[in-house]
Amino acid sequence: MKHAAQDHPVELPTIPENILEAVGTGCYYNPHAVLGQHLVNVPGVSDPLTVIRALRPLADEVSAILPTGAHVELTHLGHGVWQGYSTLGLQDYTIEARYAGHPSWSIDDPYRYVPSIGELDLHLIGEGRHERLWDALGAHQCSHTGVQEVAQGVSFAVWAPHAQAVRVVGDFNAWYGNLHSMRNMGSTGVWELFVPGIGPGTTYRFQLRTASGHWVEKSDPMARYTERLPGTASVVGESTYAWADATWLSTRASTATHKAPMSIYEMHVGSWRPGLGYRELADELIGYLNELAYTHVEFMPLAEHPFGGSWGYQVTGYYAPTSRFGHPDDLRYLIDRLHQAGIGVIMDWVPGHFPKDDWALARFDGQALYEHPDPRRGEQMDWGTYVFDFGQPQVRNFLVANALYWLEEFHIDGLRVDAVASMLYLDYSREDGQWLPNQHGGRENLEAISLLQEVTATSYKRNPGTVIIAEESTSWPGVTQPTSRGGLGFGLKWNMGWMHDSLQYMQVDPMYRSHHHHDITFSFVYAFSENFLLPISHDEVVHGKGSLVGKMPGDSWKQLANVRAYLSFMWAHPGKQLLFMGQEFGQRSEWSEERGLDWWMLDQPAHRGLFNLVGSMNRVYRANASFWSLDNESRGFEWMEGAADRNVVAFLRWDEHGTPVACLFNFAGQPHDDYRVGLPFAGEWEEILNTDAAEYGGSGVGNMGVVEAVAEPWDGRPASATLTLPPLAGLWLKLRHPDTGSRRQTSRPG
Repeated sequence: MKHAAQDHPVELPTIPENILEAVGTGCYYNPHAVLGQHLVNVPGVSDPLTVIRALRPLADEVSAILPTGAHVELTHLGHGVWQGYSTLGLQDYTIEARYAGHPSWSIDDPYRYVPSIGELDLHLIGEGRHERLWDALGAHQCSHTGVQEVAQGVSFAVWAPHAQAVRVVGDFNAWYGNLHSMRNMGSTGVWELFVPGIGPGTTYRFQLRTASGHWVEKSDPMARYTERLPGTASVVGESTYAWADATWLSTRASTATHKAPMSIYEMHVGSWRPGLGYRELADELIGYLNELAYTHVEFMPLAEHPFGGSWGYQVTGYYAPTSRFGHPDDLRYLIDRLHQAGIGVIMDWVPGHFPKDDWALARFDGQALYEHPDPRRGEQMDWGTYVFDFGQPQVRNFLVANALYWLEEFHIDGLRVDAVASMLYLDYSREDGQWLPNQHGGRENLEAISLLQEVTATSYKRNPGTVIIAEESTSWPGVTQPTSRGGLGFGLKWNMGWMHDSLQYMQVDPMYRSHHHHDITFSFVYAFSENFLLPISHDEVVHGKGSLVGKMPGDSWKQLANVRAYLSFMWAHPGKQLLFMGQEFGQRSEWSEERGLDWWMLDQPAHRGLFNLVGSMNRVYRANASFWSLDNESRGFEWMEGAADRNVVAFLRWDEHGTPVACLFNFAGQPHDDYRVGLPFAGEWEEILNTDAAEYGGSGVGNMGVVEAVAEPWDGRPASATLTLPPLAGLWLKLRHPDTGSRRQTSRPG
C-alpha cells in the first residue's frame, strides 16, 4: 500500500521530554495539543504538513490508516508517543498498532476530534447559569464529525477545576486511563473527551490527579444511570422513551395548584412490595391508588444512593434514578402511567447535604469542591455528611439544574425539599463556636436562601403547574411567599407544628383530652400564615415511634376509632394532606425499609374498614371544593361552637361560591346525643362522612344520613340543628336541600 508520507526526511517540531512523559502517563492537562493531527509549517516544505501523533505504549509498530487505505507510518518518540506525517491535509483516520505475538489492533483516535462541548455551554457553566447542565456535562451518546465522516461515540465532560489531569476509565479500555486523558477547556474547570466507537451501557469513572499529585477515582457527578449495587460505576445512559402524558402536562400547566385538591400517598418504593421494579410497580400501584382515590403519590428519594438504610436521603448520584428498580426509562414508564391514570407524582429531593463516600462527590478533585471548605459550614455533624457550598456558582448551578432535571426529564409534578431548616440556619444543630456567622453577623445562611429562591423561581418559570414543597420545621417567615416579595417561593410548607401538636393530643386518653384541647386547636391560629401541607410521614413511624395506630390510647377498637377520627380531622383541616404508606390500613408494626408492609392486615375487617374510610374521604374530599379551593385563605374557614370539656372540635369549610361543609369531631370515648350546633342555612344537611359507620369498622352511631337544620338562631347563626356525635369519630355535613323559605344570609366571612 502506498504511504502518504514524503520519501525524504523532514524536520518535524520537537516535543519537550517532560510533556512527552506527561502525555505518556496520562498526566497532561491538554493531551489534544500533542496527540491527534495538526497542521504544521516545516522549513523547506511549501505546504503545511499534517503531523499525526498517537499514544500506544508497548507497541512495536504504529500506523495511521487514511480513508483511502493509505498508511502513514509513525515513529516512536518516547513514553509510548508515536509520530508521523502526511502531505494530504487533514483526514479522517484510524490508528493501527502491532504488538509482538499478537494480531494488529485498529481503533479510531479520540484525539482527532474537536471539542464536543460548545463555547456557549462553557460560558454558561462559568457563570453558573446553565439551566440544562445535564446536556453539557456527564456522558452522552452522540454523533460527532471528524473531518468529513460522522462518528458515533460518547462525549465525556466533567467539572474539576482543582485537578491537574483527568482520565476516563471504563470497560471500554479495561479501566486503564492513560489512553483516554481528557483536555482542560480553560478557566471554567471543565474537562472534555469524545471517545468514538462506544455507546449506551458503557460503564465508566473519572480518574483525577489532585493538586498534591495523587490520583483519585470518582463516579460521574452528572451520571444519568449507574451500576446496580454493590457496583458504583457510572453508566452511559440513553433514553428512548416516548411519553404519552401530553394531556396531563397541558392540564397541569393551566391548574392553580393551591386551589386544587391534593391528597398525597407517601411511599418508599423498595419496601412497599419488595421485589417490584419500576415497571412492575405501575399496575399494582395505580390500581391501589385509584382504589384509595389519592390525587398524588410521593416517592421517597429515588436518586442513586449506596446505603439503603438512608432511605435515599444520602445521595451520591443526583442525576441518576436508582438502578435498584430498573433503567431510567423504566421510571419514566411508571411516571407516565401514573399521569395517564390521573395521578400526580412528587419526589423527595435532598439538596442540603451529601455523604462522604470516597468514590462520589466528597473532595471530588482532591479537595473541597461541592462541599463548603470550612467544616463550620461544610459538614453536617448529625448525619455525618458534607454540606454543599451554596455560594459557589457552579455548585448552585449543579443543584438548580438538578431540580429542573427531575421536573423536565422525568415529568415530575413536584419536589419535596428535604431538611430545609438545616440549610437556612448556619447554627443548625451546632453549639456555640461550631458555626460561622454570615457577613452581617447573623445565623441565616444567605447563600442557601438565595439558592432556594433560585430553585423555586426557575422551576415555576420553566415548568408551570409544578409545586416545590418545603420540609421546614421552624417559624422561618415567608417560606411560601413569592420571591418577588422576599419569600423563599415554595408552593407548600409541611406543617410540622400541626403534626406535633395534634399527635400529642391524640396520644392522651380521652378522659384527659379536655385539659389538652389547645393542642388540637392551636394550628388554626396560624393556619393561613403559609400555604400548608399536613404530613403524617415516614418520620413519625420509625426509630421507636411505632405506628400511627400504635400511638393511640385504648384497646384495638378504640385505637382504630381514634385513627379514623384523626384522619377525618386531618382531611378537613385547611391545607393539603400527606399520609405515609401502611397507615391507610392501620399497620401496627413500625415501618422498616428492610421488609414489606403487613398486607395481611387488610384481611381483617377492622383494618379493611380503615382502608375503606381513607378511600371514601379522598373521594368526598375531591368532590367538594369547600375542602380545598380556599385552603390558604381565612375566608375558607369558620369556627363553629365546639366544647372543650366534651372533646368536641367543630368548624365550617367554604368554597368560592359560598358552599359550606360542616365538620364536627368528637374525640371523647362516648357519643354526644342531642348536640346542638348553629348552622348558616336551614334545611337538610347530608352526612357525607361518618367515620363511625359500620363499613369503616365503627359502631354505627349516627344520624341516619341526614341532619335537619331549622330556622332557629344559635351561636350567632340563623339556623341550628340537634344531632348525635358518635364516639371517637368525625362527621362531615353538607347542605343538600336548603329550606328556602327560612334561608338567611350566610355568616361566612368575606
